[in-house]
Amino acid sequence: MMVPMSHGVSFPARPDGRRSTTALGREVVATALRAADPVGALGAEQETAWRSQYVAHFRRLVEAGLATPEAWCAIADAGLGAIHERMVVAHEGGADLPLSSLTHAEPVRRLDTDVVAGEAKPVEQLEIPYRGRRLRGAELSDQLGEWTDRGVLEPSAAAAVLEVAEHPEWLRLEGRTPVVLGAGAEMGPLGPLLGWGATVAAVDLPRPAVWERVVATARASAGRLLVPVPTGEPGDPGKVAGVDLLAEVPEAAEWLRGLDGRLVLGNYLYADGGTHVRVSVAADALATRLVADRPDTGLAFLATPTDVFAVPHEAVAQSTRAYAERSGMAKLAGRPLRWATRGRLLHRAYPPEADPGIADALVPVQGPSYALAKRVQRWRATAARRDGRLVSFHVAPSTRTRSVVKNRALAAAFAGAHRFGVEVFEPDTANTLMAALLVRDVAGGTTAHAHPWQDEAHAAVHGGLWRAAYAPPSALGLAAVLGYASARG
Repeated sequence: MMVPMSHGVSFPARPDGRRSTTALGREVVATALRAADPVGALGAEQETAWRSQYVAHFRRLVEAGLATPEAWCAIADAGLGAIHERMVVAHEGGADLPLSSLTHAEPVRRLDTDVVAGEAKPVEQLEIPYRGRRLRGAELSDQLGEWTDRGVLEPSAAAAVLEVAEHPEWLRLEGRTPVVLGAGAEMGPLGPLLGWGATVAAVDLPRPAVWERVVATARASAGRLLVPVPTGEPGDPGKVAGVDLLAEVPEAAEWLRGLDGRLVLGNYLYADGGTHVRVSVAADALATRLVADRPDTGLAFLATPTDVFAVPHEAVAQSTRAYAERSGMAKLAGRPLRWATRGRLLHRAYPPEADPGIADALVPVQGPSYALAKRVQRWRATAARRDGRLVSFHVAPSTRTRSVVKNRALAAAFAGAHRFGVEVFEPDTANTLMAALLVRDVAGGTTAHAHPWQDEAHAAVHGGLWRAAYAPPSALGLAAVLGYASARG
């Protein structure tokens, strides 16, 4: 796919001046695989139908790293190196600069900090909104137990949330300043953190509609919102705030560098198509610069559950039991479907003894740019964790956000997902759960594991995709059909 010439972090230009998302994605994946799997690298390099066949190569990135922790980290390092070497900083009417130029580039404009102080009392215990209720105490514990029993989340996620509930003093994140890139995102932690009384730095595009909503959230909370505003331009922060991260990495870095508290830079950015890769790489360039200036900076990421992950044998065992114990009607209906589709529909998720298993929930309709943008974040989390930095990384559940349900196919799949043991969350439930896991990591410390895949699987809230009876790709298409039918009904 070709994207038009634009400002800021962008794809490299071809000789004809166009910028190919496909060529970049194929080259980066091939380079990453070459660090541990030369045969897989050759397959990616020679793939002629990238937009329809990318799924297999992204799966191979996970499989190739399972041999050793060193192989996993080598893939991450090579992938990050490849994308930093290839992506550029584009200037209208001027020559492209290498992405590395952002490391020391001077800001074109300066930003001051406007503080929006909340007027409410802080929420003094952890509460999770769920289906019209606010779960706390025994109700929260019971719901976490029910989700665990159904395989909606990993037991380690339930334990982490309960630990936060037992330590309400953690909620304010005293001495830390979480930075929310994508402050207006539905899946971001801004609202919960401010409600708990934390001080939060917000970064988003200079769009008044976004900032007026963000500022209103802050004023109705118990926290303090730190807002970037242009130096020398006083006024309502809802009208003048904002940073275009694609073009203003130096500006954002210089502003964040001057804030108080230990920073935790969280990437909650989303955009359509190739722009998602661009903003993900811009956030990575910002993180690289900020960590160099302030080495104690932590990083935070939310992973999509519609990706490929290695999962523990306990998840494999629960999925295997669910497949064996499915109803007689499901077995009866499944046989002709599997026969008619040559095994593509309603097949088991894992070989029964897999340890670890490979949970492949990549959704081809989301496209290779989405997969690459999210993989860059996983690679950075791996590299930063290995280098001893604080990293909060968690798989977040499928959620009915506006950006997702505007895709009719995904909206239909979500509507039918419950028939296959998958729970799709509402945004307020999902972002509060994930904010609690962020608090657990920042205030309580993270857990080290023997292999990086275990770090990714720890405290995952995947909605059931890892522990359901069927492999997600073999069921989600049928879920979409059923979802369309229920919507029409």
